[in-house]
Amino acid sequence: MSQKISPLSAGIHWRCPECGEGPVFKTYLGLAPYCTSCGADFSKADSGDGPAFFVMFLVGILVTPPVLLVQALFDPPAWVQVVVWTPIIILVAVLLLRPFKSVLFALQWKHKAEEATWTSKEGDQE
Repeated sequence: MSQKISPLSAGIHWRCPECGEGPVFKTYLGLAPYCTSCGADFSKADSGDGPAFFVMFLVGILVTPPVLLVQALFDPPAWVQVVVWTPIIILVAVLLLRPFKSVLFALQWKHKAEEATWTSKEGDQE
């Protein structure tokens, strides 16, 4: 395919960042070893803790205002807050992890990001 795929589009649709066709995931959060359409090798891909960090941050921003509002308006016991909000937090986090992981992987792919090292490659300036 000659047209470049947007990393955001590939990530949101869970598709290969190279061709935009093949699926990126083999399991819910496990990346496929390669693209079934174009054969791109995903084996060295590693988004690390990035998706989890961004999801935790976003879930905190989304959930904190309603929790505080419920507390201010109804003053429920702490155990009620825990019972109500814990499943909501877990559900929102699990639903957001896959798209965030896919988008970060697509961005890494586009920018050819590699693992950081302390040594420079031959030809790199110090």
